[in-house]
Amino acid sequence: MRAVIFDDVRAQPEVREVTMPEAPAGGVVVKVEATGMCRSDWHAWAGHDDIAFPHVPGHELAGVIAAVGEGVHGWKTGDRVTVPFVCGCGKCEWCLAGEAQVCPDQQQPGFTHWGSFAEYVALHAADSNLVALPESVEFTTAASLGCRFATAYRVLAARAQVKAGEWVTVVGAGGVGLSAVMIAKAMGARVIAVDRNPEALAVAARLGADHTVLADGTDIPAAVNVLSGGGSHVAVDAVGSEQTCADAILSLRRRGRHVQIGLLPAINGNPQVPMARVIGWELDLLGSHGMAAVDYPGMMALIEQGALQPQLLIERTIGLEEAALLLPTFETATVAGMTMVDPAR
Repeated sequence: MRAVIFDDVRAQPEVREVTMPEAPAGGVVVKVEATGMCRSDWHAWAGHDDIAFPHVPGHELAGVIAAVGEGVHGWKTGDRVTVPFVCGCGKCEWCLAGEAQVCPDQQQPGFTHWGSFAEYVALHAADSNLVALPESVEFTTAASLGCRFATAYRVLAARAQVKAGEWVTVVGAGGVGLSAVMIAKAMGARVIAVDRNPEALAVAARLGADHTVLADGTDIPAAVNVLSGGGSHVAVDAVGSEQTCADAILSLRRRGRHVQIGLLPAINGNPQVPMARVIGWELDLLGSHGMAAVDYPGMMALIEQGALQPQLLIERTIGLEEAALLLPTFETATVAGMTMVDPAR
């Protein structure tokens, strides 16, 4: 099969012919119809994750089951499916409690094993992790759910428990940030979107953001304080840097809730976080690591009903060759929405 592959940290990715995966026991092989390019894929390429080389990235995907491994009971070849980027083992106490996103024995395509920037990908513990894809939901839409959209949905609905009328500040208007804007508006919140890219902020405004703030040296917390009348109730760092994390936390009002989505790699020691404000204002700091398959039905129903429209977040669809060229530059690319990859293109 054809796949995007790189041989070392920050090595130039290439499209090569590689051996097709076999279905693991309890798992399946999926023919990839669409896969998303995410900042997390860039983190893996940049050496911020412990991966084995050579490596095929890609963790957001949708497609059709091509092969079924021994011990799979709920799925057959030809089924249309998607999957969370965290695949739980299906057996531990966290998986049995419906919290597979924190499974200690989790598998992640594109990180723990070869991922979906390929024509086929192997997935583990299929009966616990696969999500049936309705015919009315396109593959590109479904692929956008696996990391960014599903993560944003759980961030706001389950972790921050956003209420109608609250102010939500989203720092970073990439794929997950724009997802958070759309979902927060659907929940009745008032939204402030922050980004360094004017085009991304224009998309955020079209998705319903009440205000946008350009990160061009502006004092972000001060701007949010004025716009929200005292600070936001919920802040989301959808980028993952010391600056964006601090801006999000300092944008909160007293007793506010911060959710960290963007990874914070330790560049020079552990990242600095404004803990004095956290303590003095009794802020809640929350992490979020995707969403388990058992929580997909509620989100999928809202998509089928049209209440949520993740397809509006897709800016472009590219092929594997373009994906190989784009991945090393993705951190600084001025993308106003999600980039999807079609392995057949």
